[in-house]
Amino acid sequence: QVQLVESGGGLVQAGGSLRLSCAASGRTFSSYAMGWFRQAPGKEREFVAAISWRGGSTYYADSVKGRFTISRDDAKNTVSLQMHSLKPEDTAVYYCAAVRRAGSYSAPLVWYEYDDWGQGTQVTVSS
Repeated sequence: QVQLVESGGGLVQAGGSLRLSCAASGRTFSSYAMGWFRQAPGKEREFVAAISWRGGSTYYADSVKGRFTISRDDAKNTVSLQMHSLKPEDTAVYYCAAVRRAGSYSAPLVWYEYDDWGQGTQVTVSS
């Protein structure tokens, strides 16, 4: 199990940028595939981006492709989500998630395949 803490959310105008970070506890962070999900009020939790063990593969939802970038720093036990060209429809609570996937250069794209979750950080994009 790994404990996750997100940070970096806030209020930004449309077209702006934010960088979310997720700090993980434990010495086995590099064994995990990591994902970012988001949930807007009244909507289901949706996939945003994921990165495999050792960062070998990255995945993005079509709605964020070309605007968001996921990365990881295994030395610092962190995964980040750089968000550019933000839109009002990006407004949501963003969650970091982890699942053990050592040796696999793939990452799950659905929330129910992740085992550990952070508490979430609010991102609000004003028009």
